Amino acid sequence: MDFGLKGKTALVLASSKGLGKATAMKFAEEGANVMISSRNEEELQKTADEIREKTGANIAYKVCDIMDNEQIVDLVYETGNRFGTIDILVNNAGGPPAGNFDDFADQDWVNAFELTLLSVVRTVRAVLPYMRKQKGGRIVNIASSSFKQPIENLTLSNTFRTGIMGLGKSLSQELAKDNILINTIGPGRIETDRIIELNQKTADSKGISLEEVRAQSEAMIPLGRYGTPEEFANILVFLCSEANTYVTGQAILVDGGLIKAM
Repeated sequence: MDFGLKGKTALVLASSKGLGKATAMKFAEEGANVMISSRNEEELQKTADEIREKTGANIAYKVCDIMDNEQIVDLVYETGNRFGTIDILVNNAGGPPAGNFDDFADQDWVNAFELTLLSVVRTVRAVLPYMRKQKGGRIVNIASSSFKQPIENLTLSNTFRTGIMGLGKSLSQELAKDNILINTIGPGRIETDRIIELNQKTADSKGISLEEVRAQSEAMIPLGRYGTPEEFANILVFLCSEANTYVTGQAILVDGGLIKAM
């Protein structure tokens, strides 16, 4: 299938590793121009070089702390200035700290809000002028499977990832007239550093090995294994492509059947 991405410009946040990196790589393989971003310049340069070497794509990078609105505005401006426009936005962010309700003070809630939800508001606001001018665009917000089913010990993430889903549904109604499609995608157990970090916390709290935590987790997944970042990226890139012309306002799980909710 031709995804129609050749020559399109994609801005992918938190993309020096993990799901963001896999997504940027897939866009590059499809012939898109790609701007990647994170807070770590060394990791960004390494990732950009790797993607460029494997795909020959036109790829650039810029350091950006997505909790800083000025840096977001600068990132979007540089992307549009370098490539002429922005056709695709992929919102992504590292998760807030694990913990239960009693573990967090007000500032923890404020920080989680700025990282997880307000960053999406700010990036969407910044890219809309480009997409509205060209009467079209694709936005995908990476959230979590917790928008369907809360995850134990992730109270902050459960709260604000659900907010991302609500924002996406609302925006899908407002932006449809400009042919801007926006969807939310929820990874389940995809093999990334974040999953390893959370599994280690579980192992430490229960006094068992990391391998035991993984085995217990995989036993709950109907497909019997963790997903790969590449499998996740395939679905995301389809949603951002010209092959998708009628899916908007949806919250889609990539979880191997883990979540039982309808």
